[in-house]
Amino acid sequence: MKITFIGLGIMGSRMAANLLKTGTDLTVYNRSSEAMQTLVAQGATAATSITDAVKDADIVFSMLSTPEVVQDLFFGPEGALAAMQPEAIWADCTTVNPSFSREAALEAQQYGIRFADTPVAGTKPQAQNAELVFFAGGDKATLATIAPYLETMGAKTIALGSTGQGASFKMLVNIMLAQSMIIFSEAVILGEKMGLDKDFLLDTLPNLAVAAPFTKFKAEMVRQDNYEVQFPLEWMQKDLHLAALTAYEHQQPLYLANLAKELFAAASKQGMSRLDFAAIHRYLETN
Repeated sequence: MKITFIGLGIMGSRMAANLLKTGTDLTVYNRSSEAMQTLVAQGATAATSITDAVKDADIVFSMLSTPEVVQDLFFGPEGALAAMQPEAIWADCTTVNPSFSREAALEAQQYGIRFADTPVAGTKPQAQNAELVFFAGGDKATLATIAPYLETMGAKTIALGSTGQGASFKMLVNIMLAQSMIIFSEAVILGEKMGLDKDFLLDTLPNLAVAAPFTKFKAEMVRQDNYEVQFPLEWMQKDLHLAALTAYEHQQPLYLANLAKELFAAASKQGMSRLDFAAIHRYLETN
């Protein structure tokens, strides 16, 4: 099958590279061309435009930054969907709000395109090592068609039912991720103020049953005060914003997630937007 990958940032470039390792017939497109050239050297074909990228594709994967960017590239008479072959599949790996995924599915349907929402759990190392977990929403036949490619890019796929359910579950994962990082940081900072050794706290707290397992990986960032980006802080803020919009749609208050959103917004305003989201520790430590 002919596969196209749209969006070659931190995650997408590594996901596309893993597809190439299995000999996939892959076309890539990115609005800045530098990322495409790296993949061309590995066997990909670079497209000159998004419509050129998708016109012959059987499956199009997208991994973009925001719902607005997805809409800009895919919707409308000049968008990617209008250029795709009828019955081709669009699998959107972007973290978006569930209502947007359902809107994307309806937009795709107008052009005879099948749609699946396939956001991922994992950051740069998991994308690099094909250890991502896909949260998939869509009909069984569509998910069965894309399954071999998801398996190439990840370690596991969780089928969650109808369109939008993948996006729904990813939203829950990310609001827990954001809040868990804040809780861990507050505990470390308070522990230091009470006279406990910082290294002891960073070595011990992540291994407790009450700690989120991912804090084991973030503890070293905190220790070194080095927040080289794996998952940008600005996208965590974006995901919390989308959660707040979704909660409003369902008339469900999100007390702590909304507080987390404002903390990430404040950190972003202090110039931390392009650092890893674990840099919320630096913000809390200095404020």
